[in-house]
This record gives sequence, structure tokens and C-alpha cells, in this order.
Amino acid sequence: MELQQLQQMATQVRRDIVRMVHGVQSGHPGGSLGCTDYLVALYFEVMKHHPTNFDMNGTNQDIFFLSNGHISPVFYSVLARSGYFPVAELATFRKLNTRLQGHPTTHEHLPGVRIASGSLGQGLSVASGAALGKKMNKETDTLVYALLGDGELEEGQNWEAAMFAAHHKLDNLIATIDVNGQQIDGATKDVMNIAPLREKFEAFGWDVLDMQGNDMQGVLEGLTTARSMCGKGKPVCILMETAMGKGVDFMEGTHEWHGIAPNDAQLEAALSQLNSGLEDY
Repeated sequence: MELQQLQQMATQVRRDIVRMVHGVQSGHPGGSLGCTDYLVALYFEVMKHHPTNFDMNGTNQDIFFLSNGHISPVFYSVLARSGYFPVAELATFRKLNTRLQGHPTTHEHLPGVRIASGSLGQGLSVASGAALGKKMNKETDTLVYALLGDGELEEGQNWEAAMFAAHHKLDNLIATIDVNGQQIDGATKDVMNIAPLREKFEAFGWDVLDMQGNDMQGVLEGLTTARSMCGKGKPVCILMETAMGKGVDFMEGTHEWHGIAPNDAQLEAALSQLNSGLEDY
């Protein structure tokens, strides 16, 4: 896609997010809106993947793991709009017997979902195992991507995985941290200060770069740089600065929209700010 098309798709995905959580009055719009540009760039431009021929192993293709699974609305929207399942299925989000559970699960067999997530702190471990598997299978031109929230780095398992990945020289792994500074109970610096992240990941043996996560050009450049850093003996960490609730002015930059849905008036206000020119589900 051209830059303008990616930006247009990101706007549409944001429309999907606010409509999905409004439709059932539950879900997590804040982080979903903040990570939209990253996931659109990844699935529509950067990753080598096969939406119409999905299998759990992901052999000979790039694969992605969502660790902060509560931002499932953005994940489902991007999967649907990139061809993994019908866009119309987004209307079943969080409803009885849906494949689109509040947190992604695998027993629903939803194409594009390889792990159950949302029990925070586990995604980097799974991604590290997948990256090691690709190395054992002698895949030389595919990568493993993972997205983590900054708040979930308070979980100790992440740092065991970070140590594991560096020890095994998993230079086919790119872990992106959504650094929005917010979590459900408030600012990360107040709940459990995790700074300085660059120094910590570097001390654990990773290469680290910064990326502006709410600028599509910046995301594309950051992911391109990260790919160029692979294959050099170290896993790569992207510290991606975003604003929770990005794209809807009254949701931006506050933890208050971490996990609540807009009412009817708020939905209309949000949609009026998000004009994509594409079709809603």
C-alpha cells in the first residue's frame, strides 16, 4: 500500500474499534487505538504472511504474537481487513459463541490467532520459542514479531524471556513495546516505574531503537530499521511511543479509556473525527 492508503486503513480500523466496543459496551479501546498504526503497517506492508492460507506453524512466513491481548479490537480488525476472515464477523465481537472473544483464544480456531493472550506477561516467552523454532528449522529469511504493553513489563516472566532470547541469539525476533505510559490503574510511573527501558533491554543483551508509533511514516521507517538490525546476533526491541486513545480527542492520553466503552453520543463524536472513506462492517 501507499502511505496514504495505509493512513486511510488505520483510520478505518479505528472506526472499527470504537464501533466494536460500543456495540457490546465492553472492551478496551484505549490501547487498541494507540497501536493501530503499528499493526496496520505490520500486516498491510511489512510482514510476509499468508492470510488466505493460515496455519498454526507459520512455516516460511513472518509471524506475529499479541501479548497484551486485551487490545483484541485492533487485532481483530486488522486481521479481518487484511483477509484472514470476513470483515462482517467484527459485528460478533464479545457476543455469545463468537470466535472474537474479549481476549484472543485458540480453541475458537480464528485464523490469524496462534496463542491465547491477555493473561499478561507471556507473549515474549512464546515469541522467543517460535523464533528459536524457526532457527532450528533453518528458516533464514523470516521473522517473529511480538507486541507488548509497557505495563505488562511489570511481570517478571518478561525478563526471563528477554534473557533467554539474548542467550540463544534470537536475532530473528523483533519485540515492540507500546510505551504509552498508561495502564488500567493509572500512569505506569506511579503504579510500578519500569524506566529506563532502553538501558534495561540493552543490559539484557538486546539491540534497541525508538519509534514514533502514531505516525505512519515513522512506523514504516522504524520497522524497516528493525528488520535491518536482524541477523546480527541479538534480538531487537522497539520502544514505540504512542498515545492511548489516539485518534479520538477525548480518549487520548488517559488511562480512563483503557477498558470502558463509549456511549451513543461519544460514539458519534468519535466517528465524526474518523473519516476513512471506506466501508464499515
